[in-house]
Amino acid sequence: MKKYIFVFLFLFSLALLSMKNTGYQVGDTAIDFKLKNVNDKKVSLKDYKKAKGFIVIFTCNHCPFSVANEDRIIALHKKYESQGYPVVAINPNDVTAYPDDSFENMKVRAKEKGFTFAYLYDETQAIAKTYGATKTPHIFVLDKKLTVKYIGAIDDAAKDESKVSEKFLENALDALIAGKNIEKTSTKAVGCGIKWKK
Repeated sequence: MKKYIFVFLFLFSLALLSMKNTGYQVGDTAIDFKLKNVNDKKVSLKDYKKAKGFIVIFTCNHCPFSVANEDRIIALHKKYESQGYPVVAINPNDVTAYPDDSFENMKVRAKEKGFTFAYLYDETQAIAKTYGATKTPHIFVLDKKLTVKYIGAIDDAAKDESKVSEKFLENALDALIAGKNIEKTSTKAVGCGIKWKK
């Protein structure tokens, strides 16, 4: 009998652990954070006094999917920052495994591409884990109260912008800004798996 109780408790503990690591769902309230930007200053969402919400994007330097989306991310920030929804990009990757994603290389990449949005380094990976990010890129749209409104991909053609037929993120943002219901609140993030520390 004791053996069965032990097995039950073990399986129950595993179930609880798996539930804790699912990250945010649409409707959840996200936490703020304070991470180092490529300008060496710490940035948190509360620093954006005029923001009506945020486009939080987990991304990196080396992933081909992230690289293929860089110009789209730049365009999204240009279009939506003025409407109160700036891009806040976060690199969560383990730089030991992927030196291309180091903080110094983040600075180089941001300068090369002319990023005008924050590009933050999640060194401990705590924010990526809390949000439930699994890919680069992985998008989380938040409103002013940090309520999660959309999770997923930028559009339906992650590697080739010329083949985009549905702009998931823009559709969600346009509906949110217009005070309408978002038709697709979640889509599948397509990209490289986040490189977790061992």
